[in-house]
Amino acid sequence: MGFGEYGLGSRIVERGYSFVELLVVTSIILILASAIMPLARVTAQRTREAELRRVLREMRTAIDKYKDAADTGQIGSLEIKVGNEGYPPDLDTLVEGVAAANDATGRKLKFLRKVPIDPMTHTNEWGKRSYQDKPDATRWGGQNVFDVYTTFDGTALDGTKYKDW
Repeated sequence: MGFGEYGLGSRIVERGYSFVELLVVTSIILILASAIMPLARVTAQRTREAELRRVLREMRTAIDKYKDAADTGQIGSLEIKVGNEGYPPDLDTLVEGVAAANDATGRKLKFLRKVPIDPMTHTNEWGKRSYQDKPDATRWGGQNVFDVYTTFDGTALDGTKYKDW
């Protein structure tokens, strides 16, 4: 043939990617991943915050329903302790229930199915305030449960402290 093995007009066909092409693709993937990771963290935190708001609302609603039942005489007089101002003595009382007034069947009024898990601390330990506590108190007085809050000492996406929710 005179002009080499491949002939005059033939070309060698190369298959695969060059090192530069692989480097460019890898760089693009790393840039995209570095942009997505902070977004994923913020999304996870926003989800936990929404769950915390929902759980706090659920427990506060249960406390309010207990108070309303105590004020309207739906709870047996033996169940309400003197000085509790009509609030539950603890969160477990909302789950276990209290005897209904004037009901010989032993029916119990229950206000929560279970004490929810705090999405920030992943425990069912909550900060509590009693009606008798001072507004700036850092410890629960133990007389009753007037309000609940998370014990997590962090700052929310909106800049507020979780404990203040």
